[in-house]
Amino acid sequence: MTSPEDVVHRINVEGADPLALSGVNDANLHELARLAGVRVSLRGDQLSLAGPLEAVEHAAPIAQGMIELARMGEPMNAEDVRRLADDVGRGRAETGRNGDLKIVLPGLRRIIAPKTAGQRAYVQAMYDHEIVVSIGPAGTGKTYLAVAVAVDMLQKKRVKRIILARPAVEAGERLGFLPGDLQAKVDPYLRPLYDALEDMMPHEKVQRALETRTIEIAPLAYMRGRTLGDAFVILDEAQNTTGMQMKMFLTRLGVNSRAVVTADKTQIDLPMREESGILQVERVLPGIDGIGFCYLEDADVVRHRLVREIIKAYQEDATG
Repeated sequence: MTSPEDVVHRINVEGADPLALSGVNDANLHELARLAGVRVSLRGDQLSLAGPLEAVEHAAPIAQGMIELARMGEPMNAEDVRRLADDVGRGRAETGRNGDLKIVLPGLRRIIAPKTAGQRAYVQAMYDHEIVVSIGPAGTGKTYLAVAVAVDMLQKKRVKRIILARPAVEAGERLGFLPGDLQAKVDPYLRPLYDALEDMMPHEKVQRALETRTIEIAPLAYMRGRTLGDAFVILDEAQNTTGMQMKMFLTRLGVNSRAVVTADKTQIDLPMREESGILQVERVLPGIDGIGFCYLEDADVVRHRLVREIIKAYQEDATG
């Protein structure tokens, strides 16, 4: 029922995919109504929010974020609605910017776009800075978005090649006990980079790029002594580099190149945690023009809802 104090706010949804916006069995609209305490209805090109003024004002930016995602054809579910609501609650919502940051993958007819305020800042930083250091927990899209931007810049001929590197650090296992030659031993460490890449490009195009060395995936040790020009270079899992390895990597950068360093400080596998190159980078590099730092939080986790809850639980346990 409508109370005399209730207000109705209508938002134009023209251009938005109605199924993406509403979700299966209107699940997204139901979630918005539940979270904000409003009544939600979708009729033609109008999304109506009805309820107390304060509740409607809270629901409006969440609804706007949903509409932006739907206009890009982004798949959306109730978890995405909760994530948008979390951004609004933290004062992190920035409507009107996702469309500028969407990455079109023509070979797969897909669009990749940041889903949270933290991810938007991260993607923007990769276009604005020569070096970006991205620090955050698992599931925040650090590697995935970096690879997406790299592929976008390669397609637009802003760089001539992509180089993806990871330190082959033993996280409780021993490389020597793995079967095969050196390449076979390090491939498991590099597999997440292959997976991200093959999600952005058709498989045959990835294989061709690897054969022509337009794309290179290698352990960090293979970077020593090289100058990487006209390249988009990603160092993944950088928390497992030593200070010397990090310095070596950052000083490989050549003319017209960009570097992205991704790290999760809660997953340092080095024998001596304080030796991590990412901790040193945080101390010595802030303030240098052209280098951007992006800190992603548990609110930026875009994997299963439980991943965010698990990260929170471990953070609370660590702080006592």
